Amino acid sequence: MTATDQVVPTGNTFDKYGSTNPVVRRLMAGFERELADLLHRAAPESILDVGCGEGVLSERWAEQLGDRPVVGIDLQDPKLEAEWERRRRPNLQFRVMRAENLPFEAGQFDLATAIEVLEHVPDPEHTVAEMARVAGRHLLVSVPREPLWRGLNLARGAYVQSLGNTPGHVNHWSRRGFVRLLARHGRVIEVRSPFPWTMLLVAVG
Repeated sequence: MTATDQVVPTGNTFDKYGSTNPVVRRLMAGFERELADLLHRAAPESILDVGCGEGVLSERWAEQLGDRPVVGIDLQDPKLEAEWERRRRPNLQFRVMRAENLPFEAGQFDLATAIEVLEHVPDPEHTVAEMARVAGRHLLVSVPREPLWRGLNLARGAYVQSLGNTPGHVNHWSRRGFVRLLARHGRVIEVRSPFPWTMLLVAVG
């Protein structure tokens, strides 16, 4: 394992999709509603889910796409891989892989997604460029909105010594800053702000 490997997290361990906390469930309901709406607008024939984590969304999208392919990728982690084993479908594939140099052809997928991922990666500009290369039509991405995210953490007494920064978050964007990043790689079709996130649908190619 290299020094770079050691500082790159596989993601948060908090199960926001399965939480029973009523506040989290209400926030996630708004997040998932906006995400589903933008996915419907993209109408993909295939999906690459970058930083798929446990594969919750990858599995959901594979069910929606029927026999059309969905590939979820993430860093090597036995816990994640155990979850992938539980989420098998004929059109769904999980692979251990870094996002910085994707071994896929240009435009191989209709849609490339990174849902709550880019705040974790060491070089988000390069990662987005790779996603845009392999996506034939759209990118769908979301990140926590800053400085709101940190402020909410501090308000609940979380991560005070890190000034409210969630462990593993190495990048921080305001809504405007995140739009600028994605606009360098395609045409931003729509920006959504389900509290407290920023979510974009971007046309590429």
